[in-house]
Amino acid sequence: MVTTVDVPAAQRRTVATLVGAQAFGALGITIGIATASLLARDLSGSDELAGTTQTAQVLGAAGASWMLARLMAVRGRRAGLVTGYLLGASGATLAVLAGVWHSMPVLLVGAVLLGSTSSANYASRYAATDLAPPDGRGRALAVVVWATTIGAVLGPNLTGPAADLARRLDIPKTAGPFAIGAVGMLIAALVIWVRMRPDPLLLARRVHADAVSAGTAAAESPRPVREVLRERPVLVAAMTGLAAAHAVMISVMVMTPLHMEHGGSSLKIIGFVISLHVLGMFAFAPVIGFAVDRTSAATVLAAGGVVLLLALLFSGMSPEGTSHSIFGGLFLLGLGWSMATVSASTLVAEQAPLAALTQVQGTADLVMSLAAAVGGGASGVIVGEYGFSTLAGFASLFALMGLAAAVYAGRLVRRAALAS
Repeated sequence: MVTTVDVPAAQRRTVATLVGAQAFGALGITIGIATASLLARDLSGSDELAGTTQTAQVLGAAGASWMLARLMAVRGRRAGLVTGYLLGASGATLAVLAGVWHSMPVLLVGAVLLGSTSSANYASRYAATDLAPPDGRGRALAVVVWATTIGAVLGPNLTGPAADLARRLDIPKTAGPFAIGAVGMLIAALVIWVRMRPDPLLLARRVHADAVSAGTAAAESPRPVREVLRERPVLVAAMTGLAAAHAVMISVMVMTPLHMEHGGSSLKIIGFVISLHVLGMFAFAPVIGFAVDRTSAATVLAAGGVVLLLALLFSGMSPEGTSHSIFGGLFLLGLGWSMATVSASTLVAEQAPLAALTQVQGTADLVMSLAAAVGGGASGVIVGEYGFSTLAGFASLFALMGLAAAVYAGRLVRRAALAS
């Protein structure tokens, strides 16, 4: 049957819906960033275990990426995104209860479930490209990434009011932000459930099927992800760049609140620094998306690697407490991550075949989350034993890996262009 839906109008509605959901989802997941490591430290009694919540969260995101990709392959984007946000809300609720019960195991279970919201946020950027024209994928993806700014900058700055709310509710102040986060995730799920009609992925498949019937496109058959990656090494390079940038960002960000608190920084100052970091992560995404569409994704990915190295230089030089170098380092850390994430994700969206689209994208996010788990898991031990500057040096290895992947991806894309 020939598709009669106005695809450009459906794309505009999809992007608008994703913008709204991302704002609330980002608030839900980022409001606890500044206090998660502090809550883990309080419950475990160990600085070395402060990073375990972030590790559990990224491992949860890894598992959720695989699960949600399979769900979306069958039921579409709407079902997958709603499921991710609802699981995340349940995780935030468990984090609050962990503070009340003084239970580290409950906190870790909650953190694993919180990873589902991270996975849903990641999948949203790909959903924006399902119906986008080839020369507009970078901008469509970047607009959704940018929308995260609304909630992500607001979230950490609600740390102070959330602590006041926690006192009124007679729960630990470091658990208060998770209560507000749960509400944000529930609203994000509601926005997707009500507004994401038609489903962009299912509509894209119908449009492709019509093109095949009309003889203007080649038919595709489902293939294992391993086979797709073997045939398209540029996808491997893109995933490597994506994973490396995420590992750098997570490993440094998760230990920054502890590094600052050791020097006497207040919770409000820590929240402000995290807000600057999040501003760098999301606010400039539209400009980055425009650069991707006008130049190339590989070029922007390489530039992101350079910015990440500068961020690590500034962060590694920062003393404990409040300093100009930690302000600048965390902002550049977010900006470099944004450049790498938008460009690498656009490469994945461009190069993955429609028949294996969600599986390839889910694999990319799975690899990204596993790399971040390694970085986040090692960060607490490294800072506890050797200090924050050593952590920055460790993270630079990932940044260099991402830079090498960007150079390789650029060569592959140019080679393919010359061969066509």
